[in-house]
Amino acid sequence: MEIIFQILLLVIGFILLIKGADWLVDGASSVASNFKVSKLLIGLTIVAFGTGAPELAVSFSSLFNGSTDILVGNVIGSNIINVLLLIGVAAIIRPIRVKKDTVSKELPLLLLISTALIILLLDTSLAEAITNTFSRADAIICLLFFGIFLYYLIAMARKNRRGKSAKKETEKPKYKLGKSFLFVILGLIGVVGGSQLVVSSASFVASAIGISERVISLSIIALGTSLPELVTTITAAKKGESDLLVGNIVGSNIFNICIVLALPIAISGGISPENFEIIDLIMLVFSAFLICVLARNNHKITRAEGILMLIIFLLYYGYIVYGAIAA
Repeated sequence: MEIIFQILLLVIGFILLIKGADWLVDGASSVASNFKVSKLLIGLTIVAFGTGAPELAVSFSSLFNGSTDILVGNVIGSNIINVLLLIGVAAIIRPIRVKKDTVSKELPLLLLISTALIILLLDTSLAEAITNTFSRADAIICLLFFGIFLYYLIAMARKNRRGKSAKKETEKPKYKLGKSFLFVILGLIGVVGGSQLVVSSASFVASAIGISERVISLSIIALGTSLPELVTTITAAKKGESDLLVGNIVGSNIFNICIVLALPIAISGGISPENFEIIDLIMLVFSAFLICVLARNNHKITRAEGILMLIIFLLYYGYIVYGAIAA
């Protein structure tokens, strides 16, 4: 009976996610039009940080419960999924146009932060330490990177206000400002609440059949906490909101590393994750590198490139599932 109840919660969670994402995209797009700011900026901030809330909640919960592998795996898995699965699926639905500033500034910043995380984690390989640790000092470094990202966002907002480009980019708002914010709030409640139901029920079912924390965190929990981004991305792709789509993914991945992982550790102290393989860390950096390379090609991610990303995603997770079965 308990498993049936958890499956019911899973279905309810998906319904909340789908409807919430639809409201969130419409509301965020309308907010951008009301304020005459770019939808890319809204995607990098309101949508990205809002859909990153489930990861942050799981992060604090995992740390307080002593499940450090879940904490790290949630971030690594979510970032890989966000790029390879979400961007891949979105590009298959409709080719994604990527702006010049995104190609030259935001994506390289994501690659830099992803690479920095790996360097900070690989103490045994790079610093000849006994164990790999992510210390409070490492977390503070990531928070400083986030400060740079925030400075960039503030500069972008000021540029949009001063320049004429923002006026050209925006259209007549779909809703008035108050209703736009209401849709954003309702959308965030839907995606965050729905994702929590999906994660908790999926984790219960997975634990009942016995799966390691690494596999659970990289797959079920990472996918579960990425569901807001997934549904929001698919919805944005169908609506042709490329700027909102790309901004959501870039902002979410930076938020995941610099806040979801670093903030709890900066508050509580260092951790020593034990059960991660080098392939997991390589895939994190590779996914960020891949989207940088693909986006530079005519500032567009095509359907063929989306299929390539999806194939890489399936190969990596096929390896994880095979390892879990073999173990």
